[in-house]
Amino acid sequence: MFKDKVTALLEKALEENQSLFLIDFTVTLDNKINVVLDGDNGVTLKECMAVSRAIEHNLDREEQDFSLEVASAGATSPLVMPRQYNKNIGRKIEVRTTNGSFEGLLTASGEDTITLEWKARDPKPIGKGKVTVQKKEVISFSDIKEAKVILKF
Repeated sequence: MFKDKVTALLEKALEENQSLFLIDFTVTLDNKINVVLDGDNGVTLKECMAVSRAIEHNLDREEQDFSLEVASAGATSPLVMPRQYNKNIGRKIEVRTTNGSFEGLLTASGEDTITLEWKARDPKPIGKGKVTVQKKEVISFSDIKEAKVILKF
């Protein structure tokens, strides 16, 4: 019952800010509420605070003791939802699939697939040496085991 009430409050808070979306949500047996958000344009501290307040201010601590943590998905967190791929088009990502690993520029994200492109050095068809070729891989979401954005410093 407590989790249902928190879920309803969270859904209402996310309806008010359509650019935010839920990555993870848990309520433990000892009423520790953990919410992880992401957004189409990232997540600000102000947005996390607004969601936190929308939940906390509508629960009664006299009725139920709880702790609440609202956070944004970290920069090194894996991509878990198709909406996260859309916001990372144009960035370099690493994808582990059932068929191997790929690293390249995310150039497209559709309903069921993503497209990665990268340059590779392949042997020349005739003669010695190598030639640079453009590679492209279309990967189904169902084949992705893990995907992460590669950060450059």
